[in-house]
Amino acid sequence: METIHDMRLDQTTDSVAAEMPGIQSGAYLLELSLDWIVLRASENAHHLLGESHVTLVDEPLGRFVQAEPLHDLRNLFSRLSGTTGIARAYRVRLTNDPDLFDIAFHLAHGRVLLEAVPSARQGVGEAFGTVGGLIAGLEGTSGDALLEGGARRMRALTGYDRVTLTLGGERIESSRGALQMGSHDIDGLPTIVSDASAGSVGVFPRDAEESSAEEALLRGLTQDQAKRLADSGVRAVLRVPFTCDGESGEFVCESRSPRPVNFEVHAAAELLAQMFAMTLRIDALNNG
Repeated sequence: METIHDMRLDQTTDSVAAEMPGIQSGAYLLELSLDWIVLRASENAHHLLGESHVTLVDEPLGRFVQAEPLHDLRNLFSRLSGTTGIARAYRVRLTNDPDLFDIAFHLAHGRVLLEAVPSARQGVGEAFGTVGGLIAGLEGTSGDALLEGGARRMRALTGYDRVTLTLGGERIESSRGALQMGSHDIDGLPTIVSDASAGSVGVFPRDAEESSAEEALLRGLTQDQAKRLADSGVRAVLRVPFTCDGESGEFVCESRSPRPVNFEVHAAAELLAQMFAMTLRIDALNNG
């Protein structure tokens, strides 16, 4: 029976695979129920938990994760419930294997999306430690200079080659060297693109009638998105939206070369964007 089942998986049509988004290569995805039963798992999950993705589905996550990290993750989840935020944990050892992972999870359509990547080499806290100083450097600036300063500081924080800040009808760019058109006109890009040329991994079961995987931070690219990024010379993207006085803004960070996923840098970028929105608000009040 297992052989027949595997053969049927291999025969999944391209149309179904296109409808069900995967996860970017090098990352792992678990789609969980609210009581942490595994509903779907990326097909590389054996590298994360030491068990086949087929084995994981319909089982409690606690069967495969050590008690202490599971307890810590569930505590984070209890504080996350009812919000639209992202919870993160760093340098987590999930199993008896010595490998460490950084984890991000959030709620999407009544499910928990848990994404994991190998832990970053640099120490935790380095990115967060720079945010206060970067925002302090904006003191005394206003108007267009404030927007330009925000874009420059986001580029300094993230290390990407170009950062474009959009807010209302404004578009401000800070870049290191010339890039081509970029990713701004490509609809539906995931929040983080680590390497546009690396492909993606399927999520099992691929023919699931219900899924929240399209909300994953590291959702796989479509073929069209990957081609358009390649044509523009962009290999990695980090999108950081924010809101100021009810108006939507976004920092779009782009790199010519692949960038390993760093959930701490992403969290620090979100914090910088939030503090920048507050700075914009204060500037508007002072000059309104």
